[in-house]
Amino acid sequence: MKFVIQRVLESSVKVDGETLGSIGKGLMVLIGAGQNDTQEVADKMVKKLIGMRIFEDENGKTNLALADVKGELLLISQFTLYANCKKGNRPSFIEAGAPDMAEKLYEYVIAKCKEQVPVVERGKFGADMKVSLINDGPFTIVLNSDEL
Repeated sequence: MKFVIQRVLESSVKVDGETLGSIGKGLMVLIGAGQNDTQEVADKMVKKLIGMRIFEDENGKTNLALADVKGELLLISQFTLYANCKKGNRPSFIEAGAPDMAEKLYEYVIAKCKEQVPVVERGKFGADMKVSLINDGPFTIVLNSDEL
């Protein structure tokens, strides 16, 4: 599983011109599920995401987690995180999880985050989404379950 975590001042997602999710200060997270990912893998990723201390304290040091700043989450499915660009110029997505499995894991991640974070917004799995954000920093982290 892969997460691209962006610390944001605000972020939103639209489908067909309709805003589905919108947050203020917090994290916008692109979520990709791989072929071998499980709920156990998702649990580790969510734990790491929620506990990540990437917000600044009163001294300007990144010592605060999402809960410490009353931050919000916007979770967006993103199968292209599993693009393989080794051969040619057209990415292959064979390493991405099958859509039905990936959607179940995406929904699972949302549910687990809602257990700990008061404001969790979301995109729409498989939709053509338009994502807007004001990146804070910018501060972007790539979290790969293979490295946990």
